[in-house]
Amino acid sequence: MEQLTELKAILHSKRSNIYYLDKCRVMQKGGRVVYITEKNKQKLYWNIPIANTTVLLLGTGTSITQAAVRMLASAGVLFGFCGGDGTPLLSSTEIEWLTPQSEYRPTEYVQGWMKFWFDDNKRLEVAKRLQKNRIEFLKDIWDKDGDLIKEGFTSNHPQIKTALDLLSNKIEKSADVTNLLLAEAQLTKTLYKFSSNIITKDDFVRAYDGIDTVNSFLNHGNYLAYGLAATTLWVLGIPHGFAVMHGKTRRGALVFDVADLIKDTLILPWAFICANDGMTEQEFRQQIILNFTKHKALDFMFETVKDISLNGHLL
Repeated sequence: MEQLTELKAILHSKRSNIYYLDKCRVMQKGGRVVYITEKNKQKLYWNIPIANTTVLLLGTGTSITQAAVRMLASAGVLFGFCGGDGTPLLSSTEIEWLTPQSEYRPTEYVQGWMKFWFDDNKRLEVAKRLQKNRIEFLKDIWDKDGDLIKEGFTSNHPQIKTALDLLSNKIEKSADVTNLLLAEAQLTKTLYKFSSNIITKDDFVRAYDGIDTVNSFLNHGNYLAYGLAATTLWVLGIPHGFAVMHGKTRRGALVFDVADLIKDTLILPWAFICANDGMTEQEFRQQIILNFTKHKALDFMFETVKDISLNGHLL
């Protein structure tokens, strides 16, 4: 069996795998975590490289053994139970992500987070910092990703530039989190409209329970982003309840705050592109995971959260 040090040899920020499994059994076999499928009355075993995995989504018709859970925990892999095609995220516990138990994670980041979190003004400044980082990430990726540029996604487009400038202005003027939430929601609404105009050529309406392909892809991709955000916070030892923006609407909302850093940049445009190209859920998921790896989404999340943890009290 692999030693604990070997299972955690790859830093979480450098891991590249996210798995969604359905209609299978996850178990430990020969010192490895595998999933079993059946074909023509034969059992087929497939290895899950847990040392290079961040998140495991277990869909409909899936079971997992206690031994497999123990190994996933040893490798620091988060997992959650979900519905078909990766959504919605479910759990039999009070929280949605089942995080590994560890008493030896760093304490400096949660201590740094607590230095500012109880101060309303500093918490607002941190929320503004997250939104500024979100804008800068979008500009950087959209202006260098050749595939997105080919589809018309660039921060230099007049409509996008105006929307980003407007958000930047509102960030500076926001006197509370409510105004900040309204401003960021307006940006996302603008991006939906822009994407539908240049890709699908129709009137798009965001509906979380919508059955159309774009809404389904958006839900699916967002849950993948939530997995990365939950992983980032778990590794750094920061509880999900210490949100700076979404805390009033949902418990554990810091996951949503961190996921927002990348959602509009790496998921939103591809939901429209992949839907228009007739891709399946699996093909879309592979595209999103490729985006995460290609543009170092986990690295960006880790560096942002670490910087805020250590310097947020100075804002």
